[in-house]
Amino acid sequence: MTILIHQPDLPKCRFCGIPLETTFVDLGMQPLCESFLRSDQLDQMEPFYPLHVYVCGNCFLVQLEEYVHPKEIFSEYAYFSSYSDSWLRHAKNYVDMMVSRFGLDERSHVIEVGSNDGYLLQYFKHRGIPVLGVEPAANVAEVAIGKGIPTLIQFFGPKVAQDLVGEDKMADLIIGNNVLAHVPDLNGFVEGLRILLKPLGIITIEFPHLLKLMDGNEFDTIYHEHFSYFSFVTVEKVLAAHSLRIFNVEELPTHGGSLRIYACHSDNSSLPTTTRVDDLRARETREGFLTLDKYHMFSELVKETKRSLLDLLIRLKRGGKSIVGYGAPGKGNTLLNYCGIRSDFIDYTVDLNPYKHGKFLPGSHIPIHPPDKIKETKPNYIIILPWNIKDEIIEQLSYISDWGGKFIIPIPQVKICDGDQIEESNRSL
Repeated sequence: MTILIHQPDLPKCRFCGIPLETTFVDLGMQPLCESFLRSDQLDQMEPFYPLHVYVCGNCFLVQLEEYVHPKEIFSEYAYFSSYSDSWLRHAKNYVDMMVSRFGLDERSHVIEVGSNDGYLLQYFKHRGIPVLGVEPAANVAEVAIGKGIPTLIQFFGPKVAQDLVGEDKMADLIIGNNVLAHVPDLNGFVEGLRILLKPLGIITIEFPHLLKLMDGNEFDTIYHEHFSYFSFVTVEKVLAAHSLRIFNVEELPTHGGSLRIYACHSDNSSLPTTTRVDDLRARETREGFLTLDKYHMFSELVKETKRSLLDLLIRLKRGGKSIVGYGAPGKGNTLLNYCGIRSDFIDYTVDLNPYKHGKFLPGSHIPIHPPDKIKETKPNYIIILPWNIKDEIIEQLSYISDWGGKFIIPIPQVKICDGDQIEESNRSL
């Protein structure tokens, strides 16, 4: 007698459609990283989903399955860009550069998809340049509208683009900062960009660079809200499939290492391709981003970081030290839930965003307080969860040296920092 065992269907690549057979990293079962809890929700069932990341053997797109529809993630969102001073400076510098480089003025039209709370478009508006934001999170979009930034509360795609074209609202500049990773319908999103762009228009897109993610062991930037993780060679393929050409690229320090790509219609000959494009493509090819072998090494680095962080926290707690967190970012929730860190290790965390105060981190249920809580309790150690802006945070909290407080930096390697000098975590405590 033959016994048939049903094998579950493999997930398929969201770009090229082939089955995904190769694991990039498996971070276990995790909650949605921005689903903060109220106190009355702590005893209720909390949904967890696999944080299992694959790499496509054909196009080499690193990706998660769509376990949760974006409407459940982004209809009400807890991330407000304007609460980071360094991110506001980054936005203003970008606007100044784009206006100068491409001659944008009051006759231009700038559209940002994933415009958040108007943190960037406000600087174009201050210069008298017409703007429009497209933002699906209503609670965040309302803040932008309150600033006088016209904002369409919708998920961007081909239909929204066609509707805007019908209203004579095509764009000279389309901006997508840290939004490309958030869209499960990757082809539809990029096709929408093509539809909305004027014949001689420009698209700029910023996203965390997979090369930097891997080199810097930045596994905590993986969460369900980020469906895709891009190398340059892969994002170039995605845009080319929709008749868009990358003509320039810049490497940025933001979010642990990002790319800003500049794209235009493929038939736009007025913008020649720079050597930066060819150089980065060649670099990634040399480093193996077009072979599966490159992706097999990452998982063990992640496991070792977990071991190192837990080893440090166990030694500190056994020594009677108090530990709190700074920040409540998505990356922090990935780190804490993967490592199994709860309030038995970290008493609480603080955040500048008042939207999060009085709530609890998803999964770990660590309480979130305003930053003044640190002065009240004087902890021995503060683990910086948004490590990508650690310099800004260390400067803000320099006063902890008054009682001998120190910082823990978890990524790329677990370190202890007193604000001036970083020590290896295995130094005698």
